[in-house]
Amino acid sequence: MIRTADIREWRDRAVVDTEGHKIGVLEAVYVDTTTDEPAMATVRTGLPTRHRLFFVPLDEAVAGPDRLTVRYARSLVRRAPSIGTDDILPAEQEAAIFQHYGLTYQPGAGGERQLARR
Repeated sequence: MIRTADIREWRDRAVVDTEGHKIGVLEAVYVDTTTDEPAMATVRTGLPTRHRLFFVPLDEAVAGPDRLTVRYARSLVRRAPSIGTDDILPAEQEAAIFQHYGLTYQPGAGGERQLARR
């Protein structure tokens, strides 16, 4: 399991899929608010003047010597919901991210968000 404290050290390192295709660069980590464990990451892609942040789940992610390998194909990640590099994730978009990857979205009992940036 990758812990939040460990994955922060990977900021600005390559994120690749299981085939070794580079998806982008790790920008930030989002934790599950009920467990405080890493759940999603944002991956920075695009041209220097037109970066976007795509969300990718961290389940089964593997940290290597110079990269983070995620179990999702680059093509799937690049079709995922995204935000601008200066934007925040709107609460109403959280469910769409989970749906994109076929994952169950479970907000808190009081309607709290499931993801929090760390």
